[in-house]
Amino acid sequence: MIIIEPRKTDFTDLRTLFLNERITAFSWLDTTKFKLEDFDKETQGEFILTALLDDRPVGFISIWKPNHFIHHLYIHHEYQNKGIATALLKTAIEKTKLPMRLKCLLKNTKAVDFYRRKGFIEKSKGLSPNGEYILFELTKNTLL
Repeated sequence: MIIIEPRKTDFTDLRTLFLNERITAFSWLDTTKFKLEDFDKETQGEFILTALLDDRPVGFISIWKPNHFIHHLYIHHEYQNKGIATALLKTAIEKTKLPMRLKCLLKNTKAVDFYRRKGFIEKSKGLSPNGEYILFELTKNTLL
C-alpha cells in the first residue's frame, strides 16, 4: 500500500467509494440524497491523502488544514480492519500537525470505537442536523 495525494485519475474511484461507504455508515439517514458529486463539494479546499492498493484507491482522508480538522476518513468496505485507516491517520499527522480534531456522529458506532481505540479523546458533545456527535481530539501521536 502507498499513501499519496490523489491523482486526477483517482477521483472517479474516490467519488464512488465516498458515496457507497457513506450509504453504509449513515444508514439511519435518508441516503437517497447522497450523490457522487458530494465528494467534490465535501472535500473542496481540503488536503486529501489517498491509500492505494494495486494502483487503485481503497481509502482516503480529507483535512481542513487551517485547524487540523479531519473532515472525512473512509475505507472501502472490502479493505476495512487492515490498518489502512491507521496508516492514513499516521501520514496525515506527519503532513499536518497535532492536535487534530473531528466530529463523529454517535450513531456511527464503528467510527466512534475506532477513534477511541486510536487515542482520540472526547472533548464535548453537540447536536447536528444528522444527530448527536462527539468532538474528538488527538493531542499526541498514539498511532506509532
